[in-house]
Amino acid sequence: MKLNIMRKESLDRYLGTDKNFVKSLSAFDLMALGIGAVIGTGIFILPGTVAAVDAGPGVILSFLLAAIVCALAAMCYAEFSSALPVAGSAYSYGNVVFGEIIGWILGWALILEYMLAVAAVSTGWAAYFLSLLESFGIRLPHALTGPFDPAHGTYINLVAVLIVLGITAMLAHGMKASVRVNNLAVLVKIVIIVAFVAVGVFFIKPANYHPFLPYKLSGAFTGATTVFFAFLGFDAVSSSAAEVKNPKKNMTFGIIGTLVIATVLYMAVAAVLVGMVKYTKLDVANPVAFALKSVNQGWLADLLSIGALVGMFTMMFTMIYSSSRLVYSIGRDGMLPTFLAKLDPHTMVPKNALWVVAVIIAFMGGLVSLDNLTSLVNIGTLLAFTFVSFGIIPLRKRTDIDNSQGFKVPLYPILPILSGIACLAMITLLKLETFIGAGIWFAFGLLLYFAYGYQHSKLNKTEN
Repeated sequence: MKLNIMRKESLDRYLGTDKNFVKSLSAFDLMALGIGAVIGTGIFILPGTVAAVDAGPGVILSFLLAAIVCALAAMCYAEFSSALPVAGSAYSYGNVVFGEIIGWILGWALILEYMLAVAAVSTGWAAYFLSLLESFGIRLPHALTGPFDPAHGTYINLVAVLIVLGITAMLAHGMKASVRVNNLAVLVKIVIIVAFVAVGVFFIKPANYHPFLPYKLSGAFTGATTVFFAFLGFDAVSSSAAEVKNPKKNMTFGIIGTLVIATVLYMAVAAVLVGMVKYTKLDVANPVAFALKSVNQGWLADLLSIGALVGMFTMMFTMIYSSSRLVYSIGRDGMLPTFLAKLDPHTMVPKNALWVVAVIIAFMGGLVSLDNLTSLVNIGTLLAFTFVSFGIIPLRKRTDIDNSQGFKVPLYPILPILSGIACLAMITLLKLETFIGAGIWFAFGLLLYFAYGYQHSKLNKTEN
């Protein structure tokens, strides 16, 4: 039998399969999902450490430069989600415009990105929560506070497991109520960030902005490569396309709106922070809290720890949601067991996919030390960005896909090509260990594809 790994999926089949989802998400809901994923604890840490080490007050410029690069990829995602309003994000886009094997590789990359990201953040959330409990004199047994490591007396990170299962239980009840909770959490997070900016602006000393570029312009560019990863997560919004009201318009607002708001918040925090405290003093674990305490605003520093908990909660919410829709999509295509594509008849949520994702994430967050694995999140994201960027070119050539009423990347084909090149450049900056880890993951993924996915693919059945 001749292998045909470049066979392509049809948009019509996807639209037919995904039509059972409830279309309940608005542009505001999408922006809340996106901001929930993009803005986590990094907003309270990165501006200070990057200012101290790389860019000085020019960190403000670093965030702007990183946002411009991300905006290129964001526009490409906006066009794809407008033209192909289906579940599965880059996985589904790859299947339609490049072929099955590329779709599978992108899906496999995104599974790694989403699940590792949530597992890592769940351990961070647990650390913040345990610290909060200790301030009230409550301590969990040491055995329940870390990964499986009997030599150091820890057997499971119970709080990390419980937060993942709690968010999943909420998502399993249906999107309407879950999205309301997420929207409220995102608003709380933004209010806390705005409170820092509003209070901090009164403690700015203009002298702290001089010199603006102590490490020269090259320092601001170096800082941009570091903070670039702070913007990742907006792509998760595109996983929700099958559940969006008027996707041709709202997906664009959701993806690009997320990036605009995130950029404004990051730059505002950076501008106030380096104005409050000389950049040379900001290479500390929690620079925003440090700056507030240095001007006797400790009450707001305490509030930031709540903002950090809320920020990590919304990030996990979006990524667990996106993971479940991704796994549903691969099951829909038969390349993973089809029970994963089954929608609950009452909530129209892919509960099987959701709980499988949750169990894997809870296992990783609760039992596995992830210290050396989190950098793999970046390579998965950048690989998807690269294919989505270059994918605009074959997408435009498809006469069977009508996007006449939807968003289109301006200055075609220059901007999509620039976006793809920028993403490839970012990939070259990753460490060797990241490439080794990714190589092992993709080798396993290809083995699974040829051993199971290819034969069970819905495309295989239509060919025979």
